[in-house]
Amino acid sequence: MTLTMLRPFALLGLLASSSAFAATYDVDATHSRVGFSVTHMMVSTVRGEFGSASGTVDWDPANVGATKVNATVGVTSIDTRDAKRDDHLRSPDFFDVAKFAEAKFVSKSVKNITAEGFDLVGDLTIHGVTKETTFKVKNLPADRKDPWGNMKTGTRATATINRQDFGVKWNTQLDGGGYVVGDEVAIELDIELARKK
Repeated sequence: MTLTMLRPFALLGLLASSSAFAATYDVDATHSRVGFSVTHMMVSTVRGEFGSASGTVDWDPANVGATKVNATVGVTSIDTRDAKRDDHLRSPDFFDVAKFAEAKFVSKSVKNITAEGFDLVGDLTIHGVTKETTFKVKNLPADRKDPWGNMKTGTRATATINRQDFGVKWNTQLDGGGYVVGDEVAIELDIELARKK
Protein backbone atom coordinates (compact mmCIF):
# COMPACT_ATOMS: atom_id res chain seq x y z
CA MET A 1 0.00 0.00 0.00
CA THR A 2 1.49 3.33 -1.04
CA LEU A 3 1.88 6.43 1.12
CA THR A 4 -0.82 8.18 -0.90
CA MET A 5 -3.24 5.32 -0.20
CA LEU A 6 -2.44 5.45 3.53
CA ARG A 7 -3.20 9.15 3.92
CA PRO A 8 -7.04 8.79 4.14
CA PHE A 9 -6.67 6.14 6.86
CA ALA A 10 -4.27 8.37 8.82
CA LEU A 11 -6.76 11.23 8.59
CA LEU A 12 -9.57 9.00 9.82
CA GLY A 13 -7.42 7.90 12.76
CA LEU A 14 -6.65 11.51 13.67
CA LEU A 15 -10.32 12.46 13.58
CA ALA A 16 -11.26 9.46 15.68
CA SER A 17 -8.68 10.22 18.37
CA SER A 18 -9.71 13.89 18.42
CA SER A 19 -13.44 13.17 18.79
CA ALA A 20 -12.71 10.65 21.55
CA PHE A 21 -11.80 13.54 23.84
CA ALA A 22 -15.25 15.12 23.54
CA ALA A 23 -17.69 13.79 26.12
CA THR A 24 -20.69 14.58 28.29
CA TYR A 25 -20.30 14.31 32.06
CA ASP A 26 -22.70 14.16 34.99
CA VAL A 27 -21.99 16.06 38.19
CA ASP A 28 -20.96 13.60 40.91
CA ALA A 29 -22.68 15.32 43.83
CA THR A 30 -21.19 12.95 46.40
CA HIS A 31 -17.70 14.20 45.59
CA SER A 32 -18.55 17.83 44.81
CA ARG A 33 -19.00 20.99 46.85
CA VAL A 34 -21.20 23.98 46.05
CA GLY A 35 -20.02 26.57 48.54
CA PHE A 36 -20.46 30.26 49.23
CA SER A 37 -19.19 32.91 51.61
CA VAL A 38 -20.52 36.29 52.74
CA THR A 39 -19.43 38.86 55.30
CA HIS A 40 -21.19 38.96 58.69
CA MET A 41 -21.50 42.19 60.68
CA MET A 42 -18.59 43.60 58.67
CA VAL A 43 -16.11 41.73 60.88
CA SER A 44 -16.07 38.09 59.75
CA THR A 45 -16.98 35.69 56.95
CA VAL A 46 -19.71 33.07 57.13
CA ARG A 47 -19.33 30.06 54.85
CA GLY A 48 -21.92 27.56 53.77
CA GLU A 49 -22.77 25.06 51.09
CA PHE A 50 -25.62 23.32 49.32
CA GLY A 51 -25.73 19.55 49.68
CA SER A 52 -27.89 18.89 46.62
CA ALA A 53 -26.47 19.47 43.13
CA SER A 54 -26.93 17.92 39.70
CA GLY A 55 -26.13 18.75 36.11
CA THR A 56 -24.28 17.95 32.92
CA VAL A 57 -21.10 19.28 31.32
CA ASP A 58 -20.10 18.95 27.67
CA TRP A 59 -16.31 19.12 27.52
CA ASP A 60 -13.76 18.77 24.72
CA PRO A 61 -10.18 19.83 25.54
CA ALA A 62 -9.56 20.26 21.82
CA ASN A 63 -12.46 22.73 21.58
CA VAL A 64 -12.82 24.50 24.93
CA GLY A 65 -15.02 27.16 23.34
CA ALA A 66 -17.75 24.55 22.84
CA THR A 67 -18.04 23.84 26.59
CA LYS A 68 -21.64 23.70 27.83
CA VAL A 69 -22.98 23.46 31.38
CA ASN A 70 -26.49 22.94 32.69
CA ALA A 71 -26.62 22.69 36.49
CA THR A 72 -29.21 22.75 39.27
CA VAL A 73 -28.79 23.23 43.02
CA GLY A 74 -31.40 22.35 45.63
CA VAL A 75 -31.58 25.50 47.76
CA THR A 76 -33.39 23.70 50.58
CA SER A 77 -30.15 21.77 51.18
CA ILE A 78 -28.35 24.89 52.46
CA ASP A 79 -26.02 24.25 55.39
CA THR A 80 -24.12 26.91 57.33
CA ARG A 81 -23.60 24.73 60.45
CA ASP A 82 -26.33 26.56 62.34
CA ALA A 83 -29.86 25.13 62.13
CA LYS A 84 -31.58 28.36 63.21
CA ARG A 85 -29.68 30.41 60.65
CA ASP A 86 -30.36 27.82 57.94
CA ASP A 87 -34.10 27.98 58.64
CA HIS A 88 -33.94 31.78 58.35
CA LEU A 89 -32.09 31.48 55.02
CA ARG A 90 -34.83 29.17 53.72
CA SER A 91 -37.54 31.64 54.76
CA PRO A 92 -39.10 34.42 52.62
CA ASP A 93 -36.54 36.83 54.10
CA PHE A 94 -33.88 35.17 51.95
CA PHE A 95 -34.28 32.29 49.48
CA ASP A 96 -37.99 31.60 50.08
CA VAL A 97 -37.56 27.93 49.24
CA ALA A 98 -41.30 27.26 49.36
CA LYS A 99 -41.52 29.25 46.09
CA PHE A 100 -37.99 28.94 44.74
CA ALA A 101 -36.63 25.54 45.68
CA GLU A 102 -33.88 25.47 43.04
CA ALA A 103 -31.09 27.64 41.68
CA LYS A 104 -29.95 27.01 38.11
CA PHE A 105 -27.09 27.87 35.79
CA VAL A 106 -27.18 27.46 32.01
CA SER A 107 -24.05 28.44 30.11
CA LYS A 108 -24.16 30.62 26.99
CA SER A 109 -20.56 31.24 25.91
CA VAL A 110 -16.90 30.77 26.72
CA LYS A 111 -14.39 33.64 26.84
CA ASN A 112 -10.76 34.37 27.72
CA ILE A 113 -9.43 30.85 27.11
CA THR A 114 -5.91 30.29 28.47
CA ALA A 115 -3.72 27.32 29.31
CA GLU A 116 -5.02 27.48 32.90
CA GLY A 117 -8.74 27.95 32.34
CA PHE A 118 -11.51 30.06 30.89
CA ASP A 119 -14.48 32.28 31.68
CA LEU A 120 -17.87 30.58 31.42
CA VAL A 121 -20.73 33.02 30.83
CA GLY A 122 -24.32 31.99 31.44
CA ASP A 123 -27.68 32.66 33.03
CA LEU A 124 -27.79 32.16 36.80
CA THR A 125 -31.25 31.92 38.34
CA ILE A 126 -31.69 32.42 42.08
CA HIS A 127 -34.90 33.34 43.93
CA GLY A 128 -36.75 33.36 40.59
CA VAL A 129 -34.46 36.06 39.16
CA THR A 130 -32.13 35.37 36.22
CA LYS A 131 -28.92 37.35 35.71
CA GLU A 132 -25.96 36.84 33.41
CA THR A 133 -23.03 35.62 35.51
CA THR A 134 -19.43 34.72 34.70
CA PHE A 135 -17.60 31.84 36.38
CA LYS A 136 -13.84 31.54 36.25
CA VAL A 137 -13.23 27.87 35.51
CA LYS A 138 -10.05 25.82 35.81
CA ASN A 139 -9.33 23.56 32.84
CA LEU A 140 -10.38 19.96 33.36
CA PRO A 141 -7.54 17.41 33.63
CA ALA A 142 -7.46 14.19 31.63
CA ASP A 143 -9.95 11.54 32.73
CA ARG A 144 -8.95 9.00 35.34
CA LYS A 145 -10.58 5.62 35.91
CA ASP A 146 -11.91 4.95 39.39
CA PRO A 147 -11.85 1.45 41.00
CA TRP A 148 -15.31 0.72 39.57
CA GLY A 149 -14.44 1.52 35.98
CA ASN A 150 -15.95 5.00 35.85
CA MET A 151 -14.06 7.75 34.04
CA LYS A 152 -13.75 10.87 36.18
CA THR A 153 -12.47 14.40 35.86
CA GLY A 154 -13.10 17.58 37.82
CA THR A 155 -12.70 21.31 38.06
CA ARG A 156 -12.92 24.36 40.29
CA ALA A 157 -15.00 27.41 39.43
CA THR A 158 -15.60 30.72 41.20
CA ALA A 159 -17.86 33.73 40.77
CA THR A 160 -18.94 36.77 42.74
CA ILE A 161 -22.52 38.03 42.74
CA ASN A 162 -24.55 40.70 44.51
CA ARG A 163 -27.48 39.04 46.28
CA GLN A 164 -29.55 42.22 45.91
CA ASP A 165 -29.52 41.65 42.14
CA PHE A 166 -31.43 38.42 42.73
CA GLY A 167 -34.02 39.90 45.09
CA VAL A 168 -32.43 38.45 48.24
CA LYS A 169 -32.65 41.71 50.15
CA TRP A 170 -33.13 41.09 53.89
CA ASN A 171 -30.77 42.97 56.20
CA THR A 172 -30.55 44.79 59.52
CA GLN A 173 -28.55 47.95 60.10
CA LEU A 174 -25.94 47.90 62.86
CA ASP A 175 -25.87 50.59 65.57
CA GLY A 176 -22.38 51.65 64.60
CA GLY A 177 -23.14 51.71 60.87
CA GLY A 178 -23.11 49.01 58.26
CA TYR A 179 -25.29 45.93 58.00
CA VAL A 180 -25.50 42.43 59.44
CA VAL A 181 -25.18 40.62 56.10
CA GLY A 182 -22.94 41.68 53.21
CA ASP A 183 -24.35 42.01 49.71
CA GLU A 184 -21.38 40.49 47.88
CA VAL A 185 -21.45 36.69 47.82
CA ALA A 186 -18.51 34.58 46.68
CA ILE A 187 -19.46 31.29 45.03
CA GLU A 188 -16.90 28.48 45.17
CA LEU A 189 -17.44 25.23 43.27
CA ASP A 190 -15.31 22.10 43.55
CA ILE A 191 -16.87 19.72 41.08
CA GLU A 192 -16.16 16.07 40.26
CA LEU A 193 -17.58 14.79 36.99
CA ALA A 194 -18.38 11.29 35.75
CA ARG A 195 -18.27 10.62 32.04
CA LYS A 196 -21.57 9.36 30.68
CA LYS A 197 -21.33 5.77 29.48
